[in-house]
Amino acid sequence: MKALIIDDEPLARAFVRACLNDYPQVSIAGECDNGFEGLKAIQQEKPDLLFLDIQMPKITGFEMLELVERPPAVIFTTAFDEYALRAFDAHAVDYLLKPFSRERFARAMEKFLDNSHSEQQKQATRAMLEEAGAHPVQGGRVVVKTGGRIRIIPWEQMLYLEAADDYVKIHTAEGVHLKNRTLGFFEQSLPVRHFVRTHRSYLINLQEITRIDPYEKDSHLAILRNGARVPVSRNGYSRLREALGL
Repeated sequence: MKALIIDDEPLARAFVRACLNDYPQVSIAGECDNGFEGLKAIQQEKPDLLFLDIQMPKITGFEMLELVERPPAVIFTTAFDEYALRAFDAHAVDYLLKPFSRERFARAMEKFLDNSHSEQQKQATRAMLEEAGAHPVQGGRVVVKTGGRIRIIPWEQMLYLEAADDYVKIHTAEGVHLKNRTLGFFEQSLPVRHFVRTHRSYLINLQEITRIDPYEKDSHLAILRNGARVPVSRNGYSRLREALGL
């Protein structure tokens, strides 16, 4: 079995590496000091297990996990215990709070090895990925992957969001980006003072609206600063008026 260590602290990586010497059945596929390199290594090495820090430069461990298509099992290793409950709720194999001992590491490895080939653990990892994006605008941003490249989009740059089957199209001044989430998910997560659900398929950044024009029957169109025309349903119009104080 192969393990990958993703942590921005060299000493932390070294300690995990030393602990893994006690497990000849597990080889170290590589080490990375940030989520960008970690994602590349996961795609190349296809490890069975990740030792993953949460707070890292560029993107967090949770943000990186959102971009993984076929996730391995994960043991979180971090000094930030405020994330502990989220990690456990996310069905991680285990959670190691730094500084941790060899004995604590051994208990985490025992849990992994006991279930490493089970369908239950695979399902738990998939469930963890669902939870990993529970706060898609954590830190005021969303992380997407477009054409093999990772892009960080601050919510202020989102003009509007559009439902597209199992994805959401995030419209920005620089183009459209897909995120494997629902519009309702973003509606609950984005700042309610700045984003309004104007239609079952659209969520608009209020700061981008220049005017609201009548359309057919009881519907309207929101005209944005970039010229985009976004549908506004009858219920959406009521929500929009309330949000704008009209």
